Amino acid sequence: MPESSASMVVVFYEKPGCANNTRQKALLAAAGHTVQAKSLLTEPWCAERLRAFFGDLPVAQWFNPSAPRIKSGEVQPAQLDAETALNLMLADPLLIRRPLMEVDGERRVGFDAAAVDAWIGLQSSALNDENLESCRKGHVAQPCPVPAAH
Repeated sequence: MPESSASMVVVFYEKPGCANNTRQKALLAAAGHTVQAKSLLTEPWCAERLRAFFGDLPVAQWFNPSAPRIKSGEVQPAQLDAETALNLMLADPLLIRRPLMEVDGERRVGFDAAAVDAWIGLQSSALNDENLESCRKGHVAQPCPVPAAH
């Protein structure tokens, strides 16, 4: 069990209405964490702040592979440099890999259950081989609708 497995406050940037993000938040809450969900799509990002979530990951791993512009081939993450990638994401937040999470100033992207467990702790039932990042709906050109703002 990680040293930081005590209850943590997780700032969780999601696409509202995303089924995977809903499951990920439920796993965090079940592990005793407090989840503060925010919309990745309406957050006022700047390149420097967004970049901090990606750490030393290769640029291609910054992207949501289920984004329509990536699935269509319009955006090819493996061919982009960091500056171009960030500019594309700032213009189209659907391109950003989800979720973005922040705990005590440390920022991460994606939801690999084993990595999240090592970082902040999850219940052992969450640590199966299920992919908690890939969209199960198989969108080709149309993303899930974005819920109306309240």
